Amino acid sequence: MRSSYDYIIIGAGSAGCVLANRLSENPDVSVLLLEAGPTDRSLWLKVPAAFIYEYTSPRHNWLYHTDPEPQLDGRRVYCPRGKVLGGSSSINGMAFVRGQPQDFDSWAAQGLPSWSYARCLPYFRRMETYSGGEDEFRGGNGPLNIHRPAHANPLHDYFIEAVQQAGYPLSRDTNGGQQEGFGPMDQSIHKGRRSSTSTDYLDPIRKRPNLTVATGCHVTQIVLEGNRTRGVEALQAGKLHRIEAGEEVIIAGGATNSPQLLMLSGIGPAEELRRHGIDVVSDLPGVGANLQDHWAFQLQQECTRPMSVNPEMSPLNRAKNGLRWLLNKDGPAATNQSEIAGYVRSRSSDRPDLQICFMPLVFNYEKMRPLAPHGFLLFAMPLRPTSVGRISLKSADPLEAPSILCNYLETEKDRRDMIELFEICRNIVAQPAFDPVRGGEIDPGPGVRDKADVIRFVKNHGMSTHHLCGTCKMGIDPMAVVDEQLRVHGIEGLRVIDASIMPTITSGNTNAPSIMIGEKGADLFAGRKPLPAEDVSTS
Repeated sequence: MRSSYDYIIIGAGSAGCVLANRLSENPDVSVLLLEAGPTDRSLWLKVPAAFIYEYTSPRHNWLYHTDPEPQLDGRRVYCPRGKVLGGSSSINGMAFVRGQPQDFDSWAAQGLPSWSYARCLPYFRRMETYSGGEDEFRGGNGPLNIHRPAHANPLHDYFIEAVQQAGYPLSRDTNGGQQEGFGPMDQSIHKGRRSSTSTDYLDPIRKRPNLTVATGCHVTQIVLEGNRTRGVEALQAGKLHRIEAGEEVIIAGGATNSPQLLMLSGIGPAEELRRHGIDVVSDLPGVGANLQDHWAFQLQQECTRPMSVNPEMSPLNRAKNGLRWLLNKDGPAATNQSEIAGYVRSRSSDRPDLQICFMPLVFNYEKMRPLAPHGFLLFAMPLRPTSVGRISLKSADPLEAPSILCNYLETEKDRRDMIELFEICRNIVAQPAFDPVRGGEIDPGPGVRDKADVIRFVKNHGMSTHHLCGTCKMGIDPMAVVDEQLRVHGIEGLRVIDASIMPTITSGNTNAPSIMIGEKGADLFAGRKPLPAEDVSTS
């Protein structure tokens, strides 16, 4: 590393790699990309089915946990976060979900007109090459390769018939004009390999002379003079470096690490900072507030016919499938097994607010073992929870993990949505289409009968979907941290660009909108004219 660069990007994750690519397109500016984790050369990061092993990898994962959650009887919930080039896009489940047009229009309605769906859609299109073909919604020339799965397992056909019998429509493209209904669940996979922002945005441009990528580099604070950003301090191999930024410092550490770094640097709730002996540079009460996530459960069902992929998880078959993947990049190891998803409305909603994903297996992720010889599961989550948590500091030590509290199921609405979603899932499995293959319910089992049972089940066995966002929210209200251009309020030369800037969580998995934020933010930061708005019909 040199002692100074024009732009310093902190975090080589879903948005950080995008930004490094786009900013370094200008050969006249120098860009430094800092990542606390290692490179992403491990084979486990390339094989789609191996994401379950990266789920607990200390090499590529921050391994965070929440504080004891009050509504979950004190459970501490596991929060994996990517600590590697590509960030969480290198370790996640590879589900590619944009969300709904109304998600972004609601941002615009909060005083952020340039973040409407019509103004975000061009960036969704610019970032992708979609295997299903380019159209008015989908991109055909972008860096990120997105795969439309083919539904090879016969259990998918039973599920598609069952949802139609239950009264739900099909959707040709849930990332296109109509999210509502059931259809293929797009995957961040290309030719059998994971597509992360590191592989698709960073690898092709690593040799640009104006781009420096530094791994194993933990930023400890932003260097400020008054309200002006001067650079960063970072630890690498036990040595503390001070690096100056001629133009801007851009934080892309995600919903946990971005607010933590702001607070460590004296930007955040004054009382919180003083409690840890940190000098207050800017009293921004919204830093770390507004934490949102999706809470989910799994309904797991035994299958009476040998149709599921469970046998592929035996040690011998894992070895065979691994060899097949090495030779051909296909087979069971070349997919995440999440190939169909649906979006339905609860009784109180005028648009889809519940997601159901189907997988032809039954598996315990904590114990890493199958639950039956054959089976299938419905992975389900309400899309727009109203329970809100926070990120705060445990101490002024930059190497200590932040305090995370999500407050899952805090509101009556969230509990009510869970009950309704559970009933919908059971109703789908009970449809005649499943009669030839339906065995007994494995999880939660027949002992869960009434609403109180359901709530106990989702409290004790529900899980985070790892969609943390909102902790440096964009807006114009007193709790906003960044403005419409992602500039930190009251601080010159400092911006944030990742899922933490979302005012409200999007209706689905959050990696795709995080990458879009990177694309759109890059034009803002580089002073380029924004892409023209695209008004398309979504009815």
